[in-house]
Amino acid sequence: MKLVKTSTTEKALLVVVDWIHRDDWTDEDSLIELVELVKTTHTEVKEKVVCRLDRPNSAYFIGKGKVEEIVQISRVNDIDVVVFSEDLSGTQQRNLEEIIKIKTIDRTQLILDIFSQHAKSPEGNLQVELAQLEYLLPRLAGKGIVLSRLGGGIGTRGPGEKKIEVDRRRIRSRITKLKRDLKDLSAHRRTIRKKRAKNILASVALVGYTNAGKSTVLNALTGANQIVKNSLFTTLDPLSRNLTLPNKQTIVISDTVGFLYHLPHHLIEAFKATLEEVREADILLNVLDISHPKFIEHNKAVCEVLKQLQSVEKPTITILNKIDLVADKTWIRNLEEDFPNTVTISALNKENINELIEKITNELSSSTTLFKAIIPFNRMDLVDLIHREGQVKSKQFTPEGINIHAILPSITASKIMSYKDIVSLS
Repeated sequence: MKLVKTSTTEKALLVVVDWIHRDDWTDEDSLIELVELVKTTHTEVKEKVVCRLDRPNSAYFIGKGKVEEIVQISRVNDIDVVVFSEDLSGTQQRNLEEIIKIKTIDRTQLILDIFSQHAKSPEGNLQVELAQLEYLLPRLAGKGIVLSRLGGGIGTRGPGEKKIEVDRRRIRSRITKLKRDLKDLSAHRRTIRKKRAKNILASVALVGYTNAGKSTVLNALTGANQIVKNSLFTTLDPLSRNLTLPNKQTIVISDTVGFLYHLPHHLIEAFKATLEEVREADILLNVLDISHPKFIEHNKAVCEVLKQLQSVEKPTITILNKIDLVADKTWIRNLEEDFPNTVTISALNKENINELIEKITNELSSSTTLFKAIIPFNRMDLVDLIHREGQVKSKQFTPEGINIHAILPSITASKIMSYKDIVSLS
């Protein structure tokens, strides 16, 4: 098999499948997204091949004639890597490489390559390595494989850069350790969230399709210095920042990894520790790039991932972002009617950011409840919070603590009642 020239930019041939029975996502959509994914890895897109299929070929995924076409194109253009828009089985991948004689990777391997470049935290690196090894395990042929056999480059970064020979037993052992380490880190993250809860901070999570502008929204809201790039999966490790609302309530806002059309379920599982911020959030901010021609389909993809995270029913504010890139804005009003609880902004120019903050404030306080409880004397911080965020109806000092009745936002009330030393009088 040909070694990749790591000293120069790799040249890629993209293979896009045009499914006969798929209407919502065309081969052109797949091609556009695949090009963006490949460019994110700093790989040059040299050639493209479209294959129209009813169902995949068990041996090569595509027909043998198309495989021969790929061989010819690769030779003429000195291609380094062939990238498929779909996921390949281990057998299909091996069969293709035996004929094409060039490194061949699929969509999941490409996404994992991007993840490996963008993971910065220990947790992010562990999650990437776990996902890559779980991807590799069923693809091992024979007793072992040298992970560096392809000479590096796209699809081989992360644990694949280690020049070691591995077998199934060693990979399984490493996977077990990674899962144990991630479990420990997840427990640490839960401890951090408990500390937030002790301060009764409502939590808000930014979700959305990759490159929708979530990090820019976080920066506009909180003044955070989150890295913003016009590329996919810039944010892999979650970042949380505090924001004080006009009513003096302090909340925590978390940026999360971007979603993708048909995001493989095992990737969601691998990154569930990171995505816990979504599960634990009181409110979701769903960021849509309305300048993108497929933003409706992007929103459907986001909703599918939220379903897998059991978070689709959470209170959600839909943010129609990047209006600065929309020339004709007359149709946006109709769009606001289609999406409930919507605000239209340009996060880059901070246009309508105050309107978004007001929307968040109203959402957090829209549901109120009559709160009746005895607060122990050592939790006067909670009494101050009740005064600050609610309407106190009565307050009486008793030997057990402060008997207080107030109208409070439901989120605040439930957080206060989660403490074992609070006595409910409801």
